[in-house]
Amino acid sequence: MLRFLDYQSGEVKDSSLPATIERESLVLDAYSRTVVSVVENVGQAVVHIRIKRKMRDHRDNERETEGSGSGVLFAPDGYIATNNHVVEDATFIETSLPSGTSFPAELIGRDAATDLAVIRVLGTGLPFAPLGDSDKLKVGQLAIAIGNPLGFQSTVTVGVISALGRSLTSTSGRLIENVIQTDAALNPGNSGGPLVDCHSHVVGINTAVIQFAQGICFAIPINTMRWVVSMLIREGKVTRGFLGISGQTVPLPVRVVRHYNLKAETGVQVLSVAPNGPAYQSGLREGDIIISINEEPIASINDIHRHLTKEVIGKRLEVNILKDWTTLTMVNIVPAVNPE
Repeated sequence: MLRFLDYQSGEVKDSSLPATIERESLVLDAYSRTVVSVVENVGQAVVHIRIKRKMRDHRDNERETEGSGSGVLFAPDGYIATNNHVVEDATFIETSLPSGTSFPAELIGRDAATDLAVIRVLGTGLPFAPLGDSDKLKVGQLAIAIGNPLGFQSTVTVGVISALGRSLTSTSGRLIENVIQTDAALNPGNSGGPLVDCHSHVVGINTAVIQFAQGICFAIPINTMRWVVSMLIREGKVTRGFLGISGQTVPLPVRVVRHYNLKAETGVQVLSVAPNGPAYQSGLREGDIIISINEEPIASINDIHRHLTKEVIGKRLEVNILKDWTTLTMVNIVPAVNPE
């Protein structure tokens, strides 16, 4: 402990500097322990994916190319989540665990609309990562990315959740909605790896970075992954109903929630409406806020996606919308087959 002379009082006092340093050391130590614990709990379930695909060069000659990415085991029976663009058009898929064990993998299904895919390896006693709840994420909370960037296996980067509800254009050209933004550094090869919270729960699947930007990276929410993966495992593809809108989750005014006795405090605001699509023909317009579908609350984009299964194609949906943030009205929309 340092001591110094207070020239105003003439008294010798203890310096508080060491105590401050000690407190900071404790905080940093807790932070380090959290990251280390997450990596120990989840890292063994993160796989390195190597693929081969056939492509044609500028002379129309066919040649075989190789690529790589990341994935995460989410079930003990060998199911692995990754990105669609990692395994798209692959003729051969191989995975390896951090332990060095390698397995050939089978493509179960992929979904270009959300840039998600499921592959499977045959093995026993495989490690797997628990899934979290991306709807409970808060901006500013710790985010840990684990993957294999540029071929460097089992690489860990740490950052925070920078923003929620972002939109991102996928490699297919379709808009992926409700995306997580993080500043945990991602590089080519991180694609398909997990984004993990401080409780060792996977909250997203890392998917993209903005080229030449620093600290702007994106992940598909794990709640989106849940329903996409369930359909891929059952059917090998995702067949969707089509409304012809894009949207974002927004908070609802408190007075509106109370006045109409709404069951959710958020809704989905329409950002764009496809000309002559089902929503446009029903009178839905840009700026309208979707409150419920068939009397079930719509609190997020994922709630809409869950309704747009193939079973609703051609059937009337009763959609309650808020116009001008004040007027609640109902429109009937008949979903079409997704043009993709």
